Formats: sequence, C-alpha cells, structure tokens
Amino acid sequence: MANLTYEEAIEAFEYRDGQLFYKPWITLKGKPARCSGKKAGYMSHDGYWKIGYKRKVYYAHQLIFLMHHGYIPTIVDHADHDTTNNRIENLRAADKSSNGCNSKIPSRNTSGVKGVTWSKCAQKWQARIIYQKQDIYLGLFDKLEDAAIVVNTKRHELHGEFARAA
Repeated sequence: MANLTYEEAIEAFEYRDGQLFYKPWITLKGKPARCSGKKAGYMSHDGYWKIGYKRKVYYAHQLIFLMHHGYIPTIVDHADHDTTNNRIENLRAADKSSNGCNSKIPSRNTSGVKGVTWSKCAQKWQARIIYQKQDIYLGLFDKLEDAAIVVNTKRHELHGEFARAA
C-alpha cells in the first residue's frame, strides 16, 4: 500500500457512501478513460473490496481511510465486523492487538459466548479472556449467564470500543 499518497488517492477517486468511484480523466486522444465515473474495484475471494490502480491492488477500506484521515494505520478495522461496509463512519484505526479483540467467536465455541467454555472436570462454566497475550482466568460459574456477564464486563473494561461478545 505504501506507494499511493493521500494526494494521488484524492485525485484518482471520489468517495460516495462507502464506495469509491474513478474520477473522470482524459486519455491522450482527448476522450474520457474507460473507467471514468465508474465504481472502482471488485469483491475479492476474502470478502474485501479491492481496487486496482497503476498496476497495484489496494484494499478499498484503506484507501477510504487514507482519503479521510491522510494516513493509513497499521490496521483499518471495520467496527460493525462487515468487511463490505466501507463507510468512513465504520472504519477505525487499530493495531494488531485491538483488532484481535474484535475477532469473531471461534467456530468450535459451544457456549455461544466468547471466552466461556464448559469445564468437564469442574462441571461448571469457565470464564477467561486474553489480553495483551496474557490468559486471564475469571472463574467458574454454575450458570452460563453469570459467566457471560463476568467475561463481557471484563472484555469491555480491557478492550474498550474493540470489545466483541459474539
């Protein structure tokens, strides 16, 4: 992503409601370019909108963040977890740690609550959370609801706006 500057992005693209469109430009023969005014990019297999420009491929959410804030952070996070929602209100700067806090519930989770598992040994619900690579044990609970309250409260305390329960 390093080669596209704020100025180049503003010159090449127009932002409209979470999408980028190529700005009109004229070819050497005085005619509008084929892509002038058209929606930029394509949906990639990984669920992100990508845009080809000057023989490089960029993520649309990174370009949109660049156009609004003048820089690209380590990670551009989608606050609502929808990788196709590239509205600027949904994009926020993140680092690897905070982005990890915002991850989805693992597919093998059977409790339906991130950070809560069933302890066969204790025959209770176990609550734990990962914060800055540390595994924090929050206790054992008879009721799933109690474990969920404890783990979600701690998650919001530690992860702030990046906390994600499900």
